Amino acid sequence: MADRKKKGLPYRKCVGAVLFNQNGLVFVGERNDMGESSWQMPQGGVDKGEKPRKAVKRELAEEIGTDKIEIVAEHPDWLCYDFPKELIGTAWGGRFRGQKQKWFALRFTGADSDIDLSAGRHPEFRAWQWIPIGRLCKIIIPFKRPVYEAVVEEFRQLSVFERSNT
Repeated sequence: MADRKKKGLPYRKCVGAVLFNQNGLVFVGERNDMGESSWQMPQGGVDKGEKPRKAVKRELAEEIGTDKIEIVAEHPDWLCYDFPKELIGTAWGGRFRGQKQKWFALRFTGADSDIDLSAGRHPEFRAWQWIPIGRLCKIIIPFKRPVYEAVVEEFRQLSVFERSNT
C-alpha cells in the first residue's frame, strides 16, 4: 500500500547547504525532531516563485541564524531521495514521497559566534559541529545517504583540509 501511495506523490522541492568554514570543515546540525542522534547539513523547502540561490540563503538564516555565506558552487543536478515507508503519509502532511534537492557549496564568512540555532521560529537543530567532509556519509541517516554521497563526490575538492582532518 505504501509503495502505491508513494508513486502517486511528488517530491518536495528543496535546497541543501554544504557550509565550509575557514578550515575546510563542514557544518552539521543534530535534528530537534528525532529521538535518536540524527545529524544533517542544513536543508529546506523552496517557496513558490523563489530561486534556489535565494532559498539557500534564507534557509541558512532560518536554521542556523546567519546568512554570512558566499556561494562557491552549485551541484549540476537536482538530487532526490524517498522517505522511508514509515514516513510516507505522515511527513509534510503526507503530500510528498521524498525530496528533490538543489545543493550548494558555501563558504562561511562569519565567526562561530554568529551561529544561533534558536534564531528561527521553529529551531531545527539542538546541537551543531564542524566535521571533515569525509565523515558526512557515516553520520547521516541511511535513507539520505545516496544524496550525501553524490554531494560529497561533487564538493570534496573544495575541502582543502579534508585529508588531514579525517
